[in-house]
Amino acid sequence: MSAPAFDYARAASLSDAVIQGGRPGSAFVAGGTDLLQLWKAGVQAPERVVDIGRLPLAEVTSSPGRLSIGALARLSDVARHPDVIGRHPLVAQAIAASASGQVRNMATVGGALMQRTRCAYFRDEHLPCNKRAPGSGCGALAGENRGHALFGGSEACVATHPSDLAVALTALGAEIDILGTDGVRRLAVADLYRLPGITPERDTNLVAGDLITAVEISDAGRFAPRSTYLKIRDRASFEFAVVSVAAALRVEGGVIAEARLAVGGVAPLPWRLANSEAALVGRRPDAEAFAAAAAFAVEGARPLAHNGFKVELLRRAVVRALQTVGGPA
Repeated sequence: MSAPAFDYARAASLSDAVIQGGRPGSAFVAGGTDLLQLWKAGVQAPERVVDIGRLPLAEVTSSPGRLSIGALARLSDVARHPDVIGRHPLVAQAIAASASGQVRNMATVGGALMQRTRCAYFRDEHLPCNKRAPGSGCGALAGENRGHALFGGSEACVATHPSDLAVALTALGAEIDILGTDGVRRLAVADLYRLPGITPERDTNLVAGDLITAVEISDAGRFAPRSTYLKIRDRASFEFAVVSVAAALRVEGGVIAEARLAVGGVAPLPWRLANSEAALVGRRPDAEAFAAAAAFAVEGARPLAHNGFKVELLRRAVVRALQTVGGPA
């Protein structure tokens, strides 16, 4: 059976992309690694595809205290960039844990951030899924929910967000530049995503025509000596996280002066562990402090019938990540 027909347009400029992308039924495409797999599964079929792949948004630049990554930079290029490796290793590690080498050679930074929150029910057009077909129900609530959310879910959706890069950027407090019909605005990566609530079909706070143009990371070099991305998954490659942890510490005089923790695989968006961070600051990086942070990490978890194991897995993963970054620099 053939796929539905669609119109194709190549954006001639940034302003042209915003205009074309703002038309009803339109979708942007660059690397296409996420859109195409959802399209082939029959769960997403835009009426109009706007090709932004040739726009000048692929540059990675650094200046004192800042790293700017163009939204069309390929993941593999970003992970190999010397300023990313040297001063933002958490970003490089998260990318290395993503998908496969072939996908990373095609996938873009913007596309990685715009991956749809999904589960097996979303990917199968014959199963109930409020995200794909609002009002059809959430099959995962009473069905197979081993990989689903511990935090932030609702009666409408308990799927988890898949992007490794988004977890690392959330931990680092990164921001994104967005070009829309009203001009350019800046938004924290953490504020890009939405909890499902009663509208799980909306993954982000972007509106039609909004185009991510760059990711901006400020003053994150201070975390370079003590940062790690830990991804626990069912197989070694090309798999979404069961649980992931992005951890970064700044230690001064043997005491934790600053801590950043975000986790993936457990919520509909990258989940920042603010209480765990606060529990670490002012303490020595030792087993007692790490255990306290991990206890806060699982506070408020609401496991489903088949994913209760994730609570203990998350606690242990946070401890392991902190042990990795808490040793001698």
